[in-house]
Amino acid sequence: MGACYNDEQRRFNFSATYDRRFSKHVRDNVYGNINLDPLCLKFIDTEQFQRLRDLKQLGVANLVYPGAVHSRFEHSLGVYWLADAAVRQILNHQGSELGIDQFDVQTVRLAGLLHDVGHGPFSHMFEREFLPRVLNGFKWSHEDMSTRMVDYIVDEHNIDIEYEALKKVKDMIVASSDNASTNSLTEKRFLYDIVANGRNGIDVDKFDYIVRDSRACGLGCNFQSERLMETMRVMGDEICYRAKEYLTIHKLFIARADLHRTVYTHAKVKAIELMVVDALLKANHYLKIDSYVCDPAQYWKLDDSIIKTIEIDPDQELKEARDLILRIRRRDLYQFCNDFAVPKDKLEHFKDVTAQDIICSQVCGRVTLKEEDIAVSNVKIDLTRGRRNPLESIKFFKDYECDEKFSIQDERISHLLPACCQDKIVRVYSKKPELVEVVSEAFENFQLKSLGMKAQVHATPEKKKRRRNYYD
Repeated sequence: MGACYNDEQRRFNFSATYDRRFSKHVRDNVYGNINLDPLCLKFIDTEQFQRLRDLKQLGVANLVYPGAVHSRFEHSLGVYWLADAAVRQILNHQGSELGIDQFDVQTVRLAGLLHDVGHGPFSHMFEREFLPRVLNGFKWSHEDMSTRMVDYIVDEHNIDIEYEALKKVKDMIVASSDNASTNSLTEKRFLYDIVANGRNGIDVDKFDYIVRDSRACGLGCNFQSERLMETMRVMGDEICYRAKEYLTIHKLFIARADLHRTVYTHAKVKAIELMVVDALLKANHYLKIDSYVCDPAQYWKLDDSIIKTIEIDPDQELKEARDLILRIRRRDLYQFCNDFAVPKDKLEHFKDVTAQDIICSQVCGRVTLKEEDIAVSNVKIDLTRGRRNPLESIKFFKDYECDEKFSIQDERISHLLPACCQDKIVRVYSKKPELVEVVSEAFENFQLKSLGMKAQVHATPEKKKRRRNYYD
């Protein structure tokens, strides 16, 4: 799987990869010119990496935000560029102290480039909504698939990279996941926090997608990653930040949460996602989509075009899936009925709501609801650490003359900062427009039964209830 080198050859090999004579650059609409070194180009110029052009970064969000058509490809280039900038910042200021060399620089930026090469179609929807319903308990993650895809690319294209470097790149990709290698994180642990930070959530992956996604959706973004990267410092094998940057870091997490609420979990975006998931489930038996995810040699052929495949294949087995795609095209979407935010005192033990929960809350009426009439979306929005405040895991320093690192409590900064770090929103949709009123009433009854009150902000609008209501 690649050649092995001694230390002298290794230093020569990796310093040579950044020779500008053999590099290329592309024009990025966020950072300007991005220089691509020869080793990274060997990965980029493969059909497996080029597949990322056919994976929209925000899945189906472009059907609500028309400008959100950017792909995993440009995001990956952006993370590569920021990873390089971050590790070089540390190298320039603390390189000799920390023993950082070009080998470390190369592996960090390769990890940034390849961290999403295992992503599936339609952003996280494929992994979190579709696969759990077809894999029968088998655990699958795009981070793990990224590492397998890296191995596959190296073998398939005979890329000359040593085993030690390859292993380090893969460990950096999964550093924030449950499958992180604890053995690899004992030396220069801070390097593993640059691309995917499992310790406190500050990483260049977020730096890129927060700015890039905000721009594509026409939203403002007042977070500036440059301030953090210019002032960060490694202390005790972890990246620390100046105390005066506390609010800058807070803006990072708030910007991410705002994007989740405004874009990623927008009510209409979720409606379309629910329809796409249903279409994939109905098409799975015929297309055998789930069989692709176990083999990198097949998996790289899977991208967002699966929807077009369903749409144009005339086979009768795909009719139900094809009809759902047609409904999306014609904007005949699952109808949002209502939602509520789970009260703060019930967050810890509140279970996900199911369609069956809504059905069981229906009182006798004109029509009896069935499970296939209802779709429920349980949305969690947090600051990256669940109910915990990620700022509690971050270490700060006073100034560059001080060698002490410390934590800061929110109340010492401002009483305006949120006391709760997680929202859970329950949304209910009617798959048939004529059932909106019936589903809405059952949903209200569910709230009364489970919470003792109607937690929704307002009633479902009458005009939505009356829409195509043939029971009137």
